Amino acid sequence: MKMKKVLAVSLTACMSASLLAGCGGSSSSGSGAAAGGSSNGEKVIKIGVFEPTTGENGGGGFQEVLGMRYANQTHPTVKIGEDEYKVELVEVDNKSDKTEAVNAAQKLVSEKVSVVLGSYGSGVSIAAGQIFADAKIPAIGASCTNPQVTQGNDFYFRTCFLDPFQGTVMANYANDNGAKTAAVITQLGDDYSSGLGSFFKSAFADLGGSIVSEEQFQTNQTDFKAILTNIKAQNPDFIFTPSSITTAPLIIKQARELGITATIAAGDTWENSTIIENAGDSANGVVISTFFDEAEPANDEAASFIAGFKTFLKDNKQEEIIPAVSALGYDAYLCAIKAIEDAGSTDTTAIRDALKNVSIDGVTGTISFDENGDAKKDMAFIKTIEDGQFKFLTTTTIK
Repeated sequence: MKMKKVLAVSLTACMSASLLAGCGGSSSSGSGAAAGGSSNGEKVIKIGVFEPTTGENGGGGFQEVLGMRYANQTHPTVKIGEDEYKVELVEVDNKSDKTEAVNAAQKLVSEKVSVVLGSYGSGVSIAAGQIFADAKIPAIGASCTNPQVTQGNDFYFRTCFLDPFQGTVMANYANDNGAKTAAVITQLGDDYSSGLGSFFKSAFADLGGSIVSEEQFQTNQTDFKAILTNIKAQNPDFIFTPSSITTAPLIIKQARELGITATIAAGDTWENSTIIENAGDSANGVVISTFFDEAEPANDEAASFIAGFKTFLKDNKQEEIIPAVSALGYDAYLCAIKAIEDAGSTDTTAIRDALKNVSIDGVTGTISFDENGDAKKDMAFIKTIEDGQFKFLTTTTIK
């Protein structure tokens, strides 16, 4: 996204329950045909959309949903043998909460979906994983990067790279740009934040760097000055702070207000223009890793997606900028319908078995899965914030 911003999340009105069904996707509240059934003479197969559209991660979750809805618009049917099935999306809001995630997952099971897509947020994905496994329903995460999502669960897959890779990539970036010391700030109880922070620490140390400060904060905390004052005293070259979209501008602004000049960096969740809007000029120089760059389409599918998705966003009164998680959500949907076709069946275990051998040319590159259900990916995009926009810096892989 050279000199591009990502889709704004200040569209809170579009994240209400009433508008979720009206912003271009389909929604279900418990009615409709069962998977593999028929409605009004049409054969129907259901795909569940398990995402946060409210709560701390509601903004990012909604971005992911948009990619899935657009995929459903461009690929509305799937062929099973000689029969064509209409794909119906059943959307549930896991509310960025582990307890609510369990309830949302159980609702999808009761709706008899054949595949689940999501979730944005590793914690809710981990919380719901066993429910999907017990029901023998395959799930395909788009941007849930914590290793625990798929570990020990042969019904969970994902289209993104993992936090060990992402943490190492960011450590490499810090090292390559002369950082000798680093501080790490993570959120207590958040699987994504704590996991990614831990992988960065290990990789940075392996490269000869020194972690001079480790700080943690509580969910919903708004005052970070005590933490940042401790960090300032250690004068690190680099501050790695993987956190939510909500927390990011607070940390950035308060760090700069205290006179901290170190590079502030994070992972994929920070690729969101509301961070820039809320942090203002303080956001300049922030560095992130992410999955996709719309200025560099990987293949014909990506080029087609970029043009079409911008029109879709415009038609639905959304900002015409493509976040990486929308592209990953689109790819997760493509993997789902390819597995259904390859299985030649609505049987959920057969679809799971087919997923193990799926290979597609997706928007974010070629996607196939390893023995853990993780996408085989070896490249990340590094971007910075400059003059109120995300600017592409480089691509990087693990050394």
